[in-house]
Amino acid sequence: METKPFFRNALKRNRCLIPMSGYFEWQNAPSGKQPWYYTARDGSALTAAGLWDSWRNPETGTPLLSCTMIVAEPKAIAAEIHDRMPVLLAPEQFEPWLSGKAGVEYLKPAADDLLQKWPVSRRVNSSKAPADDATLIEKVAA
Repeated sequence: METKPFFRNALKRNRCLIPMSGYFEWQNAPSGKQPWYYTARDGSALTAAGLWDSWRNPETGTPLLSCTMIVAEPKAIAAEIHDRMPVLLAPEQFEPWLSGKAGVEYLKPAADDLLQKWPVSRRVNSSKAPADDATLIEKVAA
């Protein structure tokens, strides 16, 4: 991040927080990709470190805003499923991250005991599944 121009510049001036109730990762399985849902063990919201920037669509000239979630090497709970995980920040880290007082030392994976995970329905893979369908995060047999 500190060496690639897009990320280097955004790291200096365009930091953001990405709140979420949880996130999905997909595990390769003989029968296809199995989604897993990760969320906080205590039921609280998760907040990922992010970067944002604005750019112009080269075809239309329309200004666009975009963001990216920062990922890191996974801790054990995530490594079982995927080779990366979001960088999750604690509330006391929000202001230093946003203001730039904190640097890349904050960009570490969360402690294993923060998260829990379970397999969820493959319906989450479908663009036809309603985004507000709470059954998409219910535990299923893996």
